[in-house]
Amino acid sequence: MEIETVNPFDMKVIGKFREHSEEDIRDIFNQVRKNQPDWGKSIDERISYLRNSLIPTLKRERDSLARLMSSEMGKTISQSRAEIDKCILMTQYFADNGGKFLSDDIIETEADRSFVRFEPIGVVFLIMPWNFPLWQAMRAAIPAMVAGNGIVLKHASIVTGTAVKMEEIFNTPLFRIIRAGGSRALSAIKYCDGVSFTGSTNAGSQIAAEAGKQVKKSVLELGGSDPFIVLEDCDIEKTALQARNGRLQNNGQSCIASKRFIVDSRISEQFYEALKSQFEKVTIGNQLDEKTYLGPLSSKSQADTVKKQITELSGIGKVESYGEESGNIIPPTIVKTESSYGEEVFGPVAIMKTFDSVEEAARIANETQFGLGASIWGSMESAEKMIPKIRSGMIFVNRIVASDARLPFGGVKKSGYGRELSKFGILEFTNIRTVWMQRTP
Repeated sequence: MEIETVNPFDMKVIGKFREHSEEDIRDIFNQVRKNQPDWGKSIDERISYLRNSLIPTLKRERDSLARLMSSEMGKTISQSRAEIDKCILMTQYFADNGGKFLSDDIIETEADRSFVRFEPIGVVFLIMPWNFPLWQAMRAAIPAMVAGNGIVLKHASIVTGTAVKMEEIFNTPLFRIIRAGGSRALSAIKYCDGVSFTGSTNAGSQIAAEAGKQVKKSVLELGGSDPFIVLEDCDIEKTALQARNGRLQNNGQSCIASKRFIVDSRISEQFYEALKSQFEKVTIGNQLDEKTYLGPLSSKSQADTVKKQITELSGIGKVESYGEESGNIIPPTIVKTESSYGEEVFGPVAIMKTFDSVEEAARIANETQFGLGASIWGSMESAEKMIPKIRSGMIFVNRIVASDARLPFGGVKKSGYGRELSKFGILEFTNIRTVWMQRTP
């Protein structure tokens, strides 16, 4: 079998790759497992690898990697560079703080000495999506590797070239990739000690079921339909600009993108006009053009899905688009509706509803099955009163939801479980081991 990657703007073939067999996959896991014990011995050597090998290589390969990422999945070239820069900062953060996060936690008891150790669990299997092809994989890989684990990455097929490039950049037997479809990914869980998955809720439930059957630790970062709650006392123009950024980042293909705009009815028309103005200014086109802000969706199937959703939404609300639809490019779109729409729209479509009270705003925010992130826009005093009412793993006030290496990332409800990044993320794939020591029986 062969995997083919295609540029979603011009539909030209970029690369062809042989798919790994079951035997290949087993051998790759075995090779990583063979090397992991030595890797797990010295935190100083792991930190040295990040600082002296991985970070310099990422910097050196920045431009070629950015062009490859954009070519494979449609991300604008400027956003690809920004994604790589963010990965470098995150790697530096764990190089600076990993030793502290993993140090023994001394607990006072009747023992002469009692403490908690954090030890690697072995080989962690990453099953990652295409939308942030470097960041999604690295934010799971780096903390797990600093903790002493080996990594096997199964990336989305449409970014296979990026995965191959990542293996070259890491240049270590502790980080390997497998090229395989979804069914092979499920069957490979038996070879690992833990699995981290980012993707759809449906796929995540299958991953969780298989991991549970194999009694493997799992972390799931799944879908989102993040509310963007606009209070009456917000700065409308500045908020509309951030609403544009929150909805259109990565061509609208982000789990933490602002998707549902819940606006105080007293300012709803003003906000709508401000957001419309922002959408009309967006430069649409080839993702490799430096001026482009919104490029094509990742594939024809992804574009077809979003077009179908827009048609469904037109039956329950007023739909307006700002720009020309062409191939896999879908222009910025606003849907004004007071009806509920349960699906996550993975494209540049803003669904706008109104509210008359903060209780109603919270109810609308919580009516989805997802609970990844949420943002509130207005005075800090007004926003803070709403925070306890919103069911989500993350909440931001006057800032769009974003991942930050210093803070835990993850959701509740059908947005998944477990956390990535920060001290909480680095401990997810460790054996949290109790040690009790006393001098005499």
